[in-house]
Amino acid sequence: MPHVDIKSFPREFTDEQKTALAEEITQVIVRHFDSKESSVSVALNHVAPDEWKAQVWDTEINPHMDTLIKKPGYSM
Repeated sequence: MPHVDIKSFPREFTDEQKTALAEEITQVIVRHFDSKESSVSVALNHVAPDEWKAQVWDTEINPHMDTLIKKPGYSM
């Protein structure tokens, strides 16, 4: 049951853009995990730039740098 949690700086998306994003991510997950489309969930959460370090970098990126399959090209 793959769940994808996307965190990004705030950006406006139309409902159509959100649907397209979720559909494309779902297809990638289905293909690589050999999963069913109905098993995939996708979340889109906005994080203010001034909160990124505390909410994302310090808790989800930096402590897990050795297990990230794609590391960021920046540091904080």
